[in-house]
Amino acid sequence: MPTIVVFSHLRWDFVYQRPQQLLSRLAQHYRVLFVEEPVYDDGASFMEQSAPAPGVTVCRPHTASQGGGFHDDQIPILQPMLAKLLAPGERPIVWFYTPMALPLLQELQPSLVVYDCMDELSAFKNSPKQLLQRETALLNLADLVFAGGPSLYEAKRERHASAHCFPSSVDVGHFGQALERASSHSLQASIPHPRLGFYGVIDERFDAGLVAALAEAHPEWHIVLVGPVVKINPASLPQGENIHYLGQQGYQDLPALLAGWDACLLPFALNEATRFISPTKVLEYMAAELPVVSTAITDVERPYGHVVAVARDAAAFVAACEAALALDDDARAAMVSTMRGIVAATSWDVTAGAMRSLIEQAPPRRNAPRFASEDGEGAVAVAGISGKVNPLRPQNGAQKVQTAILGAGPTGLSAAYHLGAGAVLLEKNASVGGWCRSVHDHGFTFDYAGHIMFSNDPYVLKLYDMLLGPNLHWQNREAWVYSKQVYTRYPFQGALYGLPPKVITECIVGAVEARFGSIESAAPAAAVTAAVSAAVSATTAQQGAVKPVQDCCADGTADLANTASIAPRKRESPNFEEFIYKVWGRGIAKHFAIPYNKKLWTVPLNEMETSWLGGRVPLPDLEEIIEGALEPVGKPMGPNARFGYPLSGGFQALMSGFLPHIKGRIEMNTSAVQLLAREHLLVMADGSRYRYDHLISTMPLPELIKLIGPEAPEEVRAAAKGLRHISVKCVNLGVARENITDKHWIYYPEQTIFHRIFVQGNASPHCNPPGGFGLTCEISYSPWKPLPLDGQALIERCIEDCINVEMLRPEDRIITAHLVDMPYAYVIYDQARASNVATVKDWLARYDIVLAGRYSEWEYYNSDHAFIAGKKAAEAVLRQRADVAQNVGSE
Repeated sequence: MPTIVVFSHLRWDFVYQRPQQLLSRLAQHYRVLFVEEPVYDDGASFMEQSAPAPGVTVCRPHTASQGGGFHDDQIPILQPMLAKLLAPGERPIVWFYTPMALPLLQELQPSLVVYDCMDELSAFKNSPKQLLQRETALLNLADLVFAGGPSLYEAKRERHASAHCFPSSVDVGHFGQALERASSHSLQASIPHPRLGFYGVIDERFDAGLVAALAEAHPEWHIVLVGPVVKINPASLPQGENIHYLGQQGYQDLPALLAGWDACLLPFALNEATRFISPTKVLEYMAAELPVVSTAITDVERPYGHVVAVARDAAAFVAACEAALALDDDARAAMVSTMRGIVAATSWDVTAGAMRSLIEQAPPRRNAPRFASEDGEGAVAVAGISGKVNPLRPQNGAQKVQTAILGAGPTGLSAAYHLGAGAVLLEKNASVGGWCRSVHDHGFTFDYAGHIMFSNDPYVLKLYDMLLGPNLHWQNREAWVYSKQVYTRYPFQGALYGLPPKVITECIVGAVEARFGSIESAAPAAAVTAAVSAAVSATTAQQGAVKPVQDCCADGTADLANTASIAPRKRESPNFEEFIYKVWGRGIAKHFAIPYNKKLWTVPLNEMETSWLGGRVPLPDLEEIIEGALEPVGKPMGPNARFGYPLSGGFQALMSGFLPHIKGRIEMNTSAVQLLAREHLLVMADGSRYRYDHLISTMPLPELIKLIGPEAPEEVRAAAKGLRHISVKCVNLGVARENITDKHWIYYPEQTIFHRIFVQGNASPHCNPPGGFGLTCEISYSPWKPLPLDGQALIERCIEDCINVEMLRPEDRIITAHLVDMPYAYVIYDQARASNVATVKDWLARYDIVLAGRYSEWEYYNSDHAFIAGKKAAEAVLRQRADVAQNVGSE
């Protein structure tokens, strides 16, 4: 059995965490020697050994040296002690948790060097001054680097060719014992409820002031703190009748402690020491299915902010705790459902298994000169080590997969789900969802632009139920248009009531003319009356068979592609602008359809074709237009009059709902940098490579061709380059006023910088913190209409325009404001689009590359269409697999 020699700054019998979780599992396949930092002993030096777990030997050196940790003075004492642990000629895997032990590598003959970077140790209190220098040397010579969280991975990935992100995992079986609430630990039996608990090391990362403020704000709450106090003065910690320090407890006791808590805390200070931490306990808290409140730790907020309450100051933390303790049954059920999905998608067994696979795949080091270069070529000096080491490493071999999927947006997630085992889903971000992700800020939940759920497809509706379960709620749509300083219901042409009389007249006349031709100017009133009468009669007669398109925004809110009952085209419309005039007439075109669509699409509308609108020109519903001009329009009816949205977690919750159901692998924080189409080889930024049978790409088509580079023929590269799109920036505003409006989204055809506001605060009541309300202003831009301003200036302009249209009041306080950029938002249907897409798609198909989703197929898809696109892509791959298997079997 191979040996792993581990050098750790943490003692095995200290807090049970990442090293113990991983190494106790790897010990099933390796002999693990866990070498701790030396302890002072004024007698003869010796190595104390113990066996805390099967296959694990803890080695604790006792030396007479006063040097702390793996000090340089300790190195000559430790080297012969280490030699006695290994057989002659044995070449162990050497695993570092601390770069300070690097000098000990000099006398070893490792077969592989692993750096499991679980913390940014240089940021910790009292860290050795040589640590950064030694870490640089370790990164130069390590074969594999494992990062303990997304933030650490981002910091290390550019410094090593084979860096891999392995965030904290969870032992669900162990912490699931906490669900037996009656098994609460006897240590807290005398502590009244409600109990808000934390376990972990209490050091410079612990926000003592925050805990003091929490205890003071609610004397009736009891705060239970479990863990050792290190590196800080215990006297500096807050004291009070409702603050209880239980000291360090065993790993086996943690579920019983959790069983007696009402909420779990992550009261970390926001400082350099916590900048890169990825707390293991957040998943353990979730396995116990308890509400979690955290400060704004990046590796908590980014992946789990949809289910963990994140607060940026003491007042918000107290408010989040109040909300956590006040959860009703429905909210708690939604929270538990989300937590179960998260913890089901990860485990220490899976993490250890993935690490082992990388270790087994890595080519072994050749011999000692690979570290101690004889000629010095390519060598680097290592801090604290006499001699030099060679940092060069051979490249790892490619991993063989049946299907690789690029992008974990709605299409990629659907494809992975429908493919089952044998697929690997590759995502560049730290969380799934693509542009359907959510952002959590100061207690607000914002989506990447406004997203809702609606579909006429029964299969998609079943998917919604599977993915969200009780975390799904439906409501009636409140869509409006703001123009001429008044609100009218959406769609504009069906709800003209309230607009100035002249505008209404122009809209009705234009609609009549679009249907029956020009009205003679000599007798406009009579002509209008006669035409309207004829129009109403004709329209009424056709009601059973013909129902016109309801949308003149062309932004996807109405399902144009599924509008089946439209009158056949009588006149061809070569472009979108002409289409608007022919369908809705010059009045509606002038007052809404032309200015809004110019604002949205950023390009001249006569450069856009109309196939994406369903391929038919509808006749205007004159009866609807006239009725909507004479009296207020009631609430919308029909299949799109209601929409769904996750009750909690934002639209991200719908995306994350796939995770428990995906049987293949998911790799986060990994970006493709090269695609060798003919070789079926995908190269990632971290140095890993995948050799696939099929590739499903959901990434933007121009970006995919860039990955292929010169291998793609010139005409293919030219076609990809010719595909046009628009981008969208969203300004998310968290306002300190509740119930600002009862609307869900509003279209703005006039002079605001934004074309639409999605009222995030009304998507779900859980999108807002107490006393707050969220708005998302959407601003489209492109090379043909660049942003006039950006950054803070863009935010201020949106706030100003919100005040101008009376969405906000001048005295409103903005709690938070930030930008979200979507470089690829809408594809542009220009005249060259169809031929360009066909050219690219046909060439890629030769090499088993399947395009799926809005940006790969270059189609106008909503999220429900994306789910179907992923399903179809998976089915296409499975058919091809079956065909290959059948052909092989018949040979």
